[in-house]
Amino acid sequence: MTYLADLLHLFVGYIVPFLLVLTLLVFVHEMGHYLVGRWSGIKIVAFSIGFGPELVGFNDRHGTRWKFCAIPLGGYVKFYGDEDAASTPDYQKLEGLSAEERVRTFLGAALWKRAATVAAGPIANFILAIVIYALLFSTYGKPIADPVVSEVKAGSAAAESGIRPGDLLVSIDGSTVTTFDDVRRYVGVRPEMPIVVEIRRDGQLLQVPMVPKRTEITDQFGNKMEMGIIGILTNQESGNFRLQSFGPLEAIGQGAVESWHIVTGTFAYIGNLVTGHMKADQLGGPIRVAQASGQMATLGIAAVLQLAAVLSVSIGLLNLMPVPVLDGGHLMFYAIEAVRGRPLGPSAQDIAFRIGFAMVLMLMVFATWNDISSLVGRMSGSVG
Repeated sequence: MTYLADLLHLFVGYIVPFLLVLTLLVFVHEMGHYLVGRWSGIKIVAFSIGFGPELVGFNDRHGTRWKFCAIPLGGYVKFYGDEDAASTPDYQKLEGLSAEERVRTFLGAALWKRAATVAAGPIANFILAIVIYALLFSTYGKPIADPVVSEVKAGSAAAESGIRPGDLLVSIDGSTVTTFDDVRRYVGVRPEMPIVVEIRRDGQLLQVPMVPKRTEITDQFGNKMEMGIIGILTNQESGNFRLQSFGPLEAIGQGAVESWHIVTGTFAYIGNLVTGHMKADQLGGPIRVAQASGQMATLGIAAVLQLAAVLSVSIGLLNLMPVPVLDGGHLMFYAIEAVRGRPLGPSAQDIAFRIGFAMVLMLMVFATWNDISSLVGRMSGSVG
């Protein structure tokens, strides 16, 4: 009975929230491709959530097959003239089509229509994130604290640089900070990297150089991560904690700002990977996403939606990477076609897609290895 109870807890507590979040993100991404493709006059053969054998589906009046498939880890839109779900052209079939039929294929569409259709998927993910944040901010408000120091931890970078309680942080490296989260966000992705903090003390502006210390932190669920810390705290009295409410239009603007923070933070992390300032073990795969989904589910719908927004931006960015088989790879090919005046040959594209597939597969294997290593590490720590 205990074994069955554990399986039920795993399914309901982790797998179900993960699949719900993933299905939402995949549906929105593919719907972006679908809507712009339809608007561009391209015939769509199938809209699938998941891969593999079809579980349930139906045909609409336009001849598109809408279906759920057995492996719910992604999805695709298959256009007329495509050989497979990766939008690889079926050149043999295309040769047998009439001019009128060819215009309705993806490959036969104008270059700008193909580019718009491909870009629409990642753009839809960005729009979803903005809408989610706007919904959260307009419903619950946005927690805000002023960047005023209430406490400086002994031995921290801030203490060594002379930061004192009562100091107001004005900017970091020239970038204005208006909330305490701005400070945490900027510093967190810059461990062991010199920064200059501008503070206001007794009416004077002071430039304070410091180096955030690389610190391993553990969240409330026991997940460990490394980030830059300067060692300052704020409290209700100093930071004036409050929930700021927004109207619909303001909330959309704040949603865009919050989504942009994820974009800049992601690029900062990638840059730190390249320079060796951060480790690659924080790259997570499906296991870690499932774990995070289950953990957020225990905190309520708002936490799950916030996770969905973060993942939506991440999926949008990942798909825009200039790697063949990803949307960004297709856009790269279209840029080359625009410059050359003609597309790359089928053999060149085939080789590029094979390389791109291998790159994506290696990334997935590496991320999954990180997930497993993290789980094993946590289990070992709990046993010890």
